[in-house]
Amino acid sequence: MEALKNNSQAIVRALTVAVAVVLQAITMVLVGRYLHEYASWAYVLLEIISFLLVFGLINDQESYRQFWCVIVLVFPVTGLFLYYMWGRRRRNSKTHIMIRETEAKMRQYVPHQPEVMEELQELHPYKVQIARFLESEGFNMYRHTDVKYFPLGEEMLEAMIEDLKKAEKCIFLEYFIISDGVIWKRVKEVLIEKAKAGIDIRLLIDDFGCLGINTAEFRDELVKSGIRLAVFAPIHKNVDRLSFNYRNHQKITIVDGNIGYCGGINLADEYANIIQRFGHWKDTALRLEGEGVWGLTSIFLEMWEVAMGYEITTDYTVYMPTVKMPSDGFVQPFCDGPANNPNNPAEDVYTHLINKARDYVYITTPYLVIDRKMAEDLCRTARSGVDVKIVVPHIYDKWYVYMVNVANYGPLIANGVHVYEYMPGFIHSKTVVCDDECAVCGTINMDYRSFYLHYECGVFTCESSAVADIRDDIHETLKQCQEIYLDEWQSRPWYEKIVQWILHLFAPVL
Repeated sequence: MEALKNNSQAIVRALTVAVAVVLQAITMVLVGRYLHEYASWAYVLLEIISFLLVFGLINDQESYRQFWCVIVLVFPVTGLFLYYMWGRRRRNSKTHIMIRETEAKMRQYVPHQPEVMEELQELHPYKVQIARFLESEGFNMYRHTDVKYFPLGEEMLEAMIEDLKKAEKCIFLEYFIISDGVIWKRVKEVLIEKAKAGIDIRLLIDDFGCLGINTAEFRDELVKSGIRLAVFAPIHKNVDRLSFNYRNHQKITIVDGNIGYCGGINLADEYANIIQRFGHWKDTALRLEGEGVWGLTSIFLEMWEVAMGYEITTDYTVYMPTVKMPSDGFVQPFCDGPANNPNNPAEDVYTHLINKARDYVYITTPYLVIDRKMAEDLCRTARSGVDVKIVVPHIYDKWYVYMVNVANYGPLIANGVHVYEYMPGFIHSKTVVCDDECAVCGTINMDYRSFYLHYECGVFTCESSAVADIRDDIHETLKQCQEIYLDEWQSRPWYEKIVQWILHLFAPVL
């Protein structure tokens, strides 16, 4: 009964927002028709502005530019209104300004350790450029950190819950999706117990991702238990703006400032294969312990302040790591989001890894919705003799995204990129590993949403045991995959090709 009530509340909230969006679209269409019939001079003026807008989009990201050019040219005036409301990138929006100010404030707490970068320079003079790039974006590299890789969600969640039980000072959780079920009940039980013991418990959720559970009862239970809750970007706000699409896709757990988790795993039963939605759910994560955890903690605290909407005067030094572990390579936590546009650290890190690979680069991603530039980078690297492998799902969660995935296979395969589908189910893992030297594990999909619309996070690591573990895990995963060949791709039905071509135009909003 309670689950039915929660679902009803979620449906009502979603329908309310959907109705608001539809009404806005209808209003714009009606205004366009009215101007065309009764104010032709205004209509002509807006048509001219529409065409000028197309030229103004020249410097935008290619897929984004292509999508909005089609909308504006096919629907000259209505398309202009649509772009004004949902297409403009508001770099100076209140949220984006707050994020940049918070990032600047947090940097004073980030210890600058030039000797760490110098050490990496000696070991990997080629890959150090990636680390230097991230450093220039405000993300420090750390030593004295233990790194553990989890190849499955159930393994990570079990370890995380055990760490939560040992918390003595604070627990910070930041997740895109929380679903009512076995996993959330176990986590919630620990959180309530620790909150009663006086530990600082904070939970940061995305309103859209947690739509099914974020009810008044859910919030009241947590708050009454002493758990501090922040909701990022409530869906009823900014319905008339592109920022409605700016979701917090980050997934971070912090325990006492000494232990941190980051990866693709949300707090829902399918991630632990307790239930099956799309076959076997394959996902991954990293556990950090030591100095490098501060990189994840600072990301959480930045987003917490933004979600709360005001400056918190807490002395952040109390959340800094107090343990110094033996060094397991180098770690460099980083984040990204639309506040950075047009600079995108997440996409640039992926591009660097692809272009700097000498022997191999292996990628796992649920979504392969890439623009021409990223495709060219992959093809060029493969043609240079580098072993490029990409693993994507065979059983998909969104049919329309899978269609775009498939549309992108052909040009990649034709240029020597090996594309594999994970046959047992859905691979949600987001990892890149190259040359037995460095890797990235985090929340970043290879699609437009992750690179331009979502707030994401990840960990870049060099020389750690996780690099070999990620490589070995992908080798094992490939045994359960089927490679896609060019003749197979070319022989798909004609109607699929048409649907895929059309959907490819809409890739920026999928």
